[in-house]
Amino acid sequence: MNATLECLQGDIAHQPEFDAVVNAANAQLRPGGGVAGALHRAAGPALDRACRPLAPIRPGEAVITGAFGLPNRHVIHCLGPVYGVDEPADALLAACYRNALTLAERQGLASVAFPAISTGVFGYPPAEAARVALGAVIATLPDCPHIERVRFVLFDATGAELFRRTLATLQGAP
Repeated sequence: MNATLECLQGDIAHQPEFDAVVNAANAQLRPGGGVAGALHRAAGPALDRACRPLAPIRPGEAVITGAFGLPNRHVIHCLGPVYGVDEPADALLAACYRNALTLAERQGLASVAFPAISTGVFGYPPAEAARVALGAVIATLPDCPHIERVRFVLFDATGAELFRRTLATLQGAP
């Protein structure tokens, strides 16, 4: 794997050096709370209009639109599983990351910034979500030679540290 992986605390709507940001979307791809609300507010109403014909999507699916008012070229929208409802949750969550990277690769994008999909109102336990997310990205990147950089943008310092520790473990760091 030649891509750089990084985990940091930040705002997913302010990642200007990335070709695409990933939206932790709802099935209808509408503005909402959390990541979806932040991205739709920053992108403006054109993002909502672009999303409407693509909805609904199912857990694990990903679709792509322009980024409009965001400082990126694209937004990749993924519907993560609702923990304890959508099963198998780990396979559906991994599919979000895999499908987002595959879409980015098909578009020739070099960089993608992800939030922690499903860890907000969808209730996915953060430690398990970090393991699934990072494992899926590490497993998928060898099939995505155009992608040079992947960033996980976490809402708070605790989440960022959890993802950094999980990444170090998965990459075999001491």
